Amino acid sequence: MTKIGSKWTKSGRKAMLLGSGELGKEVAIELQRMGVEVVACDKYANAPAMHVADRSRVFSMLDADALRAAIIEEQPDHIIPEVEAIATPVLVGLEEKGFHVTPTAKAALLTMNREGIRRLAAEGLGVKTSPYRFASDFEEFKAAVEAIGIPCVVKPIMSSSGHGQSVIKTAEDIEKSWKIAQEGGRAGAGRVIVEGFVKFDYEITLLTVRSVAGTSFCEPIGHIQVDGDYRYSWQPQPMDSAAKEAAQEIARKVTDALGGYGIFGVELFVCGDEVIFSEVSPRPHDTGMVTMISQDLSEFALHARALTGLPVPEIRFLGPSASRAVVVEGDSTEVIMDNLEKVLEEPGVQMRIFGKPEVKGHRRMGVILATADSVEEARAKAERAYDKLNVQIL
Repeated sequence: MTKIGSKWTKSGRKAMLLGSGELGKEVAIELQRMGVEVVACDKYANAPAMHVADRSRVFSMLDADALRAAIIEEQPDHIIPEVEAIATPVLVGLEEKGFHVTPTAKAALLTMNREGIRRLAAEGLGVKTSPYRFASDFEEFKAAVEAIGIPCVVKPIMSSSGHGQSVIKTAEDIEKSWKIAQEGGRAGAGRVIVEGFVKFDYEITLLTVRSVAGTSFCEPIGHIQVDGDYRYSWQPQPMDSAAKEAAQEIARKVTDALGGYGIFGVELFVCGDEVIFSEVSPRPHDTGMVTMISQDLSEFALHARALTGLPVPEIRFLGPSASRAVVVEGDSTEVIMDNLEKVLEEPGVQMRIFGKPEVKGHRRMGVILATADSVEEARAKAERAYDKLNVQIL
């Protein structure tokens, strides 16, 4: 029997978020609804999840000593990684001492590093992936590009939201792509993955939930990325039954190997009935923000239920929906979202403003959500709302 006692008592629950971005903010809100104390951690102050958490802590989660000290001091019931830039070996050691990591410390360790999860999927589980090579220095990198062939995709083994990612289209791009990868990694310069370019019809995120009730799947989510960063997503992505079954089989195989309870964002390429594994995040996925309007339980609510040991019931899909990321470019500590009355004037449109304290370069600062009678109508509605938005950078 799963119990959650009153907050700030011996029987109460405490969750520690490692990373406090917009996804962590929604997880914190769902945990608060369940009476769980939330401590939000990040490398900078006033991160989105800190706005709704009970308390916050600011430190580099790549600092193993600082991370270990914070966890030991807080004694959380649930440690919830939300970003890649974490000294994950610390989590492995603490889990061995009885701390609980969502979904598992092994999952955090393998998936925070593209090399770990790619080798598990391709070499350990026999799941089909794109061809790949890893490189630690420029000479190895050139050899990897030659082996994989051009065009190819280059990514730091630790990065997210497209940071450090590029496509080599000609030999002249090789040195430039190496430099982009070295500057864009979450843990700084280091090892990269070179992937063969996959020709696909579309790509999906298959949100996969592991709970005490077993494994369940959300409707597949289609999405478009620009420079490796999500811009649009919609649900459901139309798929024939054979491709959908293949996607679920791959997702189940990968998430079973990672173990634990929680939601996983499994990214897949689809070409006809063939499904190719790309990546997996053992936490809510940015493309899954569409579930805040498309499902009775969003990916964040599902994550909160699963990680606290509660069963996940049949997931009710409410109807065709879409999301449009609001990406702001500039350099400012004051970003104003204006003309909101026009943005929200159509029925079936919602918006989330993340409240991030600054933008340097480009940064996702909000998301527009829309629902309609078809995916095409929902996407068009979200785009109309976006076009009415006036972003002021002071």
